[in-house]
Amino acid sequence: MSSSFDSARVAVIGGGPAGLMAAEALCLQGVQVDVYDAMPSVGRKFLMAGKGGMNITHSEPLEPFLDRYGARREALTPLVEAFGPHALRAWLRGLSVETFVGSSGRVFPTDMKAAPMLRAWLHRLRENGVRFHMRHKWHGWNSEQQDVAAGASTRAAQVLRFATPDGERLVACDAVVLALGGASWPRLGSDASWVPLIASRGVPVSPLQPANCGFDADWSPYLRERFAGEPVKSVAISFPDVDGKVHNRQGEILLTETGLEGSLIYALSAPIRERILADGELTISLDLAPGLALERVVAEVSRPRGSRSISSHLHGRVGISGVKLALLHEVLPKEVFVDSTCLAHAIKALPVRLLRARPIAEAISSAGGVPFEALNQHLMLERLPGVFCAGEMLDWEAPTGGYLLTACFASGLAAGRGAAAFARARAAAL
Repeated sequence: MSSSFDSARVAVIGGGPAGLMAAEALCLQGVQVDVYDAMPSVGRKFLMAGKGGMNITHSEPLEPFLDRYGARREALTPLVEAFGPHALRAWLRGLSVETFVGSSGRVFPTDMKAAPMLRAWLHRLRENGVRFHMRHKWHGWNSEQQDVAAGASTRAAQVLRFATPDGERLVACDAVVLALGGASWPRLGSDASWVPLIASRGVPVSPLQPANCGFDADWSPYLRERFAGEPVKSVAISFPDVDGKVHNRQGEILLTETGLEGSLIYALSAPIRERILADGELTISLDLAPGLALERVVAEVSRPRGSRSISSHLHGRVGISGVKLALLHEVLPKEVFVDSTCLAHAIKALPVRLLRARPIAEAISSAGGVPFEALNQHLMLERLPGVFCAGEMLDWEAPTGGYLLTACFASGLAAGRGAAAFARARAAAL
């Protein structure tokens, strides 16, 4: 263990978007900020998410935007209202990052890249006095205050333990912002090792679960070998959730070796996951021809096909071929293919059984974490004064499309402002 005792006014643990935004809020309030991260560099998951095009937020009106947060809409509303899509785009302009709205309403940097934005942000933070400490793995709080070296500041409210390449390090600070992520993509730093650390202090933590994830189905070897990786375009999914509400949405899915993924599956992952947790499995209804009414499909499939094969007939009449045809053969018994009416109904409502969510380490994001009920309005833990939480370690989830990042930025800003006010009030009282 280091024999000296390092002091920092406010520590931010976690160098993702939420942690960096908390650091910015703190330094703008005149607070000395130290950012600690277990990885060799900050923003690793942020950079990975931006590889396919950095979707930073969404341009839709605020009310439907807030609806994307589902059960946590009420808790996230004041945070997103304080720093929502318009404010986020204006903030990016301050970093000399211009944005544009894509055809889907999603907002991207004009160069579609995350790295230039992160570099500009880190440069500005360093210019404002933020210090960064890499390869610092948080191990909780020091259990024995009297073990701290005599030179330590007696005004420290938090004494934090970090494992570093040079051994254990103790850090004293007036407040701490935890922005440690969830449990998705653990190789990039979000490994949920923080859960037992705060649970041991009496903080409730809702179980972490995969969100924006794929689901397993029991495919045959033929389907896995021939069609894994194939997109299934222009389909619609329908199923009732645990409350009986029927979800019906059109889009694109991806057939994988293990089941189904893709943007449409991700958008519905929360209600799918909850149904599987409640019932053990879920059979969704897959409409393979969402652009055609059932009556039209029945009429077209029932037309005489002469010497043509059923595959040619379906392709010519209703556009069913390739992976869609393979799914029909995968799910339906052979006798259905000689019954035009039954086959048409199956095209419009193919029952596909989903068995389980893919592992959380594969998920784009995670649900669960620190419930908002354990926090005050400034995102400070009620049981641990001076400890603030932000980002994906909070108990909320949202679909892809910029909603995840927006809430991470917004919660980081709120936690940083709360920690700054706490630290200043505490200093004034001493």
